[in-house]
Amino acid sequence: MKDTASASLAVKLESLAKDMGATHFGIADLTPARQRISEQGGEFLTQFPRAVSHAFSLADGIVNTLVHHENIAALNTYWYYVYRIVNPRIDSISMMLAQHLQKVGFQAFVVPSSQTLDRTKLIGVFSHKLAAHLAGLGWIGKSALLITPEHGPRVRWGTVLTDAPLEAGTPMDEMCRDCDECVKGCPAHAFTGEAFDQPRPRSEIFAAEACHDYLNKREQTRHRACGMCVYICPFGRNKGAATFLSGIRS
Repeated sequence: MKDTASASLAVKLESLAKDMGATHFGIADLTPARQRISEQGGEFLTQFPRAVSHAFSLADGIVNTLVHHENIAALNTYWYYVYRIVNPRIDSISMMLAQHLQKVGFQAFVVPSSQTLDRTKLIGVFSHKLAAHLAGLGWIGKSALLITPEHGPRVRWGTVLTDAPLEAGTPMDEMCRDCDECVKGCPAHAFTGEAFDQPRPRSEIFAAEACHDYLNKREQTRHRACGMCVYICPFGRNKGAATFLSGIRS
């Protein structure tokens, strides 16, 4: 596939995604993460050297209600918005992108927007945040979430794996620096405070079992939802890297 044709395909895919409301779009080169991808989802996934990453930024009016962490109405609204409204739209975009890739002669594998294969490890078949990071759309923060410069972690991701030779973005450097708001604000105490500034096991950053247990306990009296790590990140609340970084330098 010639460079011009590859670039044209990438432009078409981005246009399709953004016409349906996606706010973020990028292409990831998955070859550096081949072993990690195989260990999580299976060797069959390594036949796809690229990932198309796209996302919706979440409505601040809903995310900000998470400050009322014990309010059942706030939790239910956030859960419904994310899982019943946003995720289906993400899946629709992923399916449309996959159909277009197949139409022009390439393989495509749609990663579900929300899927848990292991409820202890809290992992799906493929990591959306890995694709977004490798595509240059953000970095993995101390909360183990994908942090974007524009909206922090207030985004939901979709991914389509493909063998189309698309030009990939460049991974973004970690920018959390000395900030530990998510670590201090996590009611489950699930974050170690370590930065994802080098390849390392997720367990060194995030205790998935602590988060899982906390959600199970909440489900008994409220709803299986939390979201404090999404709400509290200064990149999301301050809306942008420049504002946040100027604040911690002053």
